Amino acid sequence: MSSIVLALAVQGIGNVETESAFSMVDLLLRADIIVQIVLIILLLASVWSWAVIVEKLFTLGGARKKALDYEEAFWSGRMDEIEARPGVGDNSAARVFNSISREWNEVRRGVDIRTDISALVERAERSMRAAVDREVGRQASGLGVLATVGSVSVFIGLFGTVWGIMNAFINIGEQQDTSLATVAGPIAEALFATGLGLVAAIPAVVFYNKFSADLNRFADQLDTFSQDVLVRLSRKATETQGQ
Repeated sequence: MSSIVLALAVQGIGNVETESAFSMVDLLLRADIIVQIVLIILLLASVWSWAVIVEKLFTLGGARKKALDYEEAFWSGRMDEIEARPGVGDNSAARVFNSISREWNEVRRGVDIRTDISALVERAERSMRAAVDREVGRQASGLGVLATVGSVSVFIGLFGTVWGIMNAFINIGEQQDTSLATVAGPIAEALFATGLGLVAAIPAVVFYNKFSADLNRFADQLDTFSQDVLVRLSRKATETQGQ
């Protein structure tokens, strides 16, 4: 008896292999229209998230490097020329310094530096905060895509899985057949939807966390640089006030 059961099982597997050779393309073409939509959405989400990942790897890393290079060049000059030093360069640190320097010089023309130094420092500090927030916001563009793909793709894939399994049971009920050939297709479609959802979600979550940490370090870098500039400007103004 056991040999007969084994022979029937081997024959069934052989029939499935010859009649239903599944591939990713076959699964997509044979799938229910709802499952096809789910798979296409997940595929597009994965491509979109990888496009953002590649773009942020270059832009965020490049922005941090340019800012560091600018800071090194900036502090290599003479400290007593800090007010007149131009923020030359297309980088975040230069734009932050230009914002502070512009506000500082404009306020100086309207107040007496000997009696109202607090106005200088306060206005320059507000300009500094706005400039840093603006630069960080610029580099943060695209992270929302990764957060959305990472959080939603799993649920979209789960929906495709539930729908595929439901179709498998419907096929069983209609055909009154519980053989592997009847249920293998819909179940494979269901599992494929889950797998594609994970493929889209996992890289998005991993790189979202990485870029968030990198962005925090970038913000701290700009904040430290701008605070150093502000301290030196304030010190110079205090020296002028005491003269």
